[in-house]
Amino acid sequence: MSEPLELPVLVLNRYWQPVHTCSARRAVHLLCLGHAQVVQVEGDEKFTTHDLISWIGYSQQRVCDEMIHSVRLALRVPKIIVLGIYDRLPRLEVKFTRRNVFLRDKFTCQYCEKVLPENKLNLDHVIPRDKGGKTTWDNIVASCVKCNTRKANKLPHEAGMHPAGKPFAPRWRPLYGLQENGLGDESWDHFLHFENKDLKSA
Repeated sequence: MSEPLELPVLVLNRYWQPVHTCSARRAVHLLCLGHAQVVQVEGDEKFTTHDLISWIGYSQQRVCDEMIHSVRLALRVPKIIVLGIYDRLPRLEVKFTRRNVFLRDKFTCQYCEKVLPENKLNLDHVIPRDKGGKTTWDNIVASCVKCNTRKANKLPHEAGMHPAGKPFAPRWRPLYGLQENGLGDESWDHFLHFENKDLKSA
């Protein structure tokens, strides 16, 4: 089980649109600064918001398994926070990073299709850079060291090695960057069913 302070929290902007996730540690910090309120996710007053004092009181009444303990008090781990002044719309693109490529490709070498730990994977340019290939979502795939070495700087047809799936820019969602390992919370569902096209037109 994850440490309570490292559990993910869904972050909403002041229009109650999901913008990203953060750790419970960061969420409590924002709560203490007065920059965010906690969204209650259960009971008759579901979706009520709590400031720090209110959340301390609620936590004392509703003790649960996921608590943050200090010397003087215990707080429930927030599931969702809403920011008081942040009104930007969510980023509608997934940032291009090494880890996000691995997440898109499910930590699977796109040539031999073996699922591997992150430290056993590399990034491969499908069209090599010295042949005009760019470092973009649609030209980069996850590759194991062995396949990467074997393909070298050859074109797919020259090496006889083609990616298992066509590389693409993944669709943005607030959970991107979290692995499919149950870290999200079902209380987030209400806010995650909005399509990005709705956010664009808001």
